[in-house]
Amino acid sequence: MSTEALNAIRNLLGVGGYIDDASAMEPYLTSMRNRHIVTSPLIALPSTTQHVAEIVKICRRYRQPIVPQGGNTGLVDGGIPMTQGQEIVVNLSRMNKIRALDPIGSIMTVEAGAILKNVQDAAADAGFLFPLSMASEGSMQIGGAIGTNAGGTAVLRYGTMRNLVLGIEAVLPNGSVVSSLKKLVKDNTGYNLSQMLIGSEGTLGIVTVATLRLFPALRQSFTTVVAVPSAKAALDLFGAFRREGAEVLTSFEIMSLAALRLVMKHIPGVRFPGQDGAPYYLLIELGASSSAVPLSAMFENVATAGIEKGQILDAVIAESAAQARQFWHVREHIPEALRKQGNRIHFDIALPLEEIADFLVSTETLIKAEAPDIVPMPFGHIGDGNLHYNMYATGVRSAEDFAVLKARIQVIVFGEVDRRQGSISAEHGIGLERKAVLASIKSPIELELMRRIKRALDPDGIMNPGKIFD
Repeated sequence: MSTEALNAIRNLLGVGGYIDDASAMEPYLTSMRNRHIVTSPLIALPSTTQHVAEIVKICRRYRQPIVPQGGNTGLVDGGIPMTQGQEIVVNLSRMNKIRALDPIGSIMTVEAGAILKNVQDAAADAGFLFPLSMASEGSMQIGGAIGTNAGGTAVLRYGTMRNLVLGIEAVLPNGSVVSSLKKLVKDNTGYNLSQMLIGSEGTLGIVTVATLRLFPALRQSFTTVVAVPSAKAALDLFGAFRREGAEVLTSFEIMSLAALRLVMKHIPGVRFPGQDGAPYYLLIELGASSSAVPLSAMFENVATAGIEKGQILDAVIAESAAQARQFWHVREHIPEALRKQGNRIHFDIALPLEEIADFLVSTETLIKAEAPDIVPMPFGHIGDGNLHYNMYATGVRSAEDFAVLKARIQVIVFGEVDRRQGSISAEHGIGLERKAVLASIKSPIELELMRRIKRALDPDGIMNPGKIFD
């Protein structure tokens, strides 16, 4: 930790451009999931790309490590310092402008600190849709979404953040600025440096501005919760909906009965979406930019066949936008309900669709053999293969004993995921929490190529050190 570097950054940013009071720094240093608090000598709050570049040059000169940070909504501790607290945090919340909107090209240019909800609203005001959507959208920043290649509930139709970004301006670890804010869908001129920064978790540079793709606003939507007898039935229904109308299928979410019952237990004012008792429920949303598309008839065609095949036990259709929001409210509060339950274990995994049903059955059997009091409560974006395979324990254990059990269950789950050629992190990233597992699962050649890229761009190792790999 360099006093010279800290003083130089203070002088650069001036009053209001940094925080060094311990209590005022806490929100920037608190882990989103585990709520533990780390330390840092300084929170830098730059307001321009040039400020960011000067901060990085100062830090490189003094070998001062940096943690780039957005809204600090990440779940794998990728946006906070490590426990020793030597890194300064460069938080981009003051760089929050929506710079331009091109209605002809359907493109928006925004600064990295712009809140996702504000970007959505600005697009809607102009008659467009920015489709990235998730529970944290009221505080998540665009730069963080880019750094983690955020997914959310509409990946099925619009793709991840990687599909939504056309160009990026970023400060590299040597303080130079690379600006590629082109508005081009096609640009086949060598390596795509913008795409390399997407999903890099701030280890290769600090994104400051981005050009984003917009889509036509949806003029109608159809939302329903469907009870199904099994995960296989859910996947069969997904195939049917995709065949009938892939172009209007926006979301296809799965919620286990255990997850919904936990929401009913811990979240006030919610109602069970349908009849309680089925093992799984699907939250399905269809949307169209034209009012002429027969969404209701499309659903009825698939649902009628599904009922005849025994794939659907019950269905509740939202009769208004308010009721649709109630359905989504239940889905989005599953993580909060689990936090209130305690003794929890989280996994953010991706699997080939053909493997999901067997994974859910066989993995639960293995976990129950290890600890019968564990209650799996999977939910997530089953249409794109992403499951939040979470669980909690009902038995009483000490913190030490639960940590040992958690480690044993991680071995089981990650082993089953790897055996099926899945991913240990579908959308949350690696950060600190999944670093050791990545090292044991990723092939040596892939890890070495990643390290070479890191060394080439950040030879001093100052940019978010210790994240993804050491």
